Amino acid sequence: MFRTLLRSMTALLLIAAAAFTLAPAAQASSAASVRAADPSTTGSFPVAYTDLTVSASGRSYSARVWYPGTTAGANAPVASGAHPGLAFGHGFFQAITQYESLLKHYASWGVITLAPKSQGGLFPSHSAFADDLNAALTWLTTQNSTTGSRFAGAVSTSRLAVSGHSMGGGAALLAASRNPAVRSVSTLAAAETNPSAVSASSALGIPVQYVGGSADSIAGVAGNQQRMYDAKSAATQLRVITGGFHCGFEDSSGIGCDSGTITRTAQLKLTYGVTTAWLLYTLGLDSSLYDQVWGSAAQSLAGVVYTAKP
Repeated sequence: MFRTLLRSMTALLLIAAAAFTLAPAAQASSAASVRAADPSTTGSFPVAYTDLTVSASGRSYSARVWYPGTTAGANAPVASGAHPGLAFGHGFFQAITQYESLLKHYASWGVITLAPKSQGGLFPSHSAFADDLNAALTWLTTQNSTTGSRFAGAVSTSRLAVSGHSMGGGAALLAASRNPAVRSVSTLAAAETNPSAVSASSALGIPVQYVGGSADSIAGVAGNQQRMYDAKSAATQLRVITGGFHCGFEDSSGIGCDSGTITRTAQLKLTYGVTTAWLLYTLGLDSSLYDQVWGSAAQSLAGVVYTAKP
């Protein structure tokens, strides 16, 4: 009996020793799997899209919507849950397909992103473009409560934002100044508009982000985004990509485009990161992104100069 008891105690000691030896490795593995979100990488949702006509608030135009789907591709069902809505304005004389990688990126993080194809000619109306962006948000809000709509019950109507590039960035600021439903703004190389996007910035009390490129020779930081940032009270930030260029926010360059000292791929990755983090945090979707928006991670991000009024 004594020998049996001794063998049992020995076995127990060996098991305890093994557990003690393996525990640190298991803990390390668990800790390694828990990392902060990296919004510069593709999100978890399959990206779907649909082409449609937006009719709302007296506006009517063609548009494409990229959205989180149950599967990727055209006209797939929307992923379950209520998702924030974003209206994105294209740059002067630019097709919305120039921004496909960026807008798909937002959709992969769960943001329903609507891009109007309006005001694409040589003589666009900035004011009308702002109204088109707001009509996009109104349309999404209406679709959320429309039986049979693809987006019925899929839109978080209290989490709406506007964004845009160049002329579209300026129009986004105009749109936000006219629409109390907008909760956040993110702009890329925003250009001064008529009416003034600088003046619109001064009237905004919601969070606004201005992203520019230090090598932009079309809508340079000093004459555009810096003036808008200076006019805007807190909460706001100016993020300048070192070596970034105006057309580096697009998927390709056309006639009249500039160039920078950074590759397009590198500029877009930085853009994905800083703008996606901003939208997810300021729309109240992920509070853990505070550090990447206002904290040390934002202030020390390589390749991006940070200025802010939290």
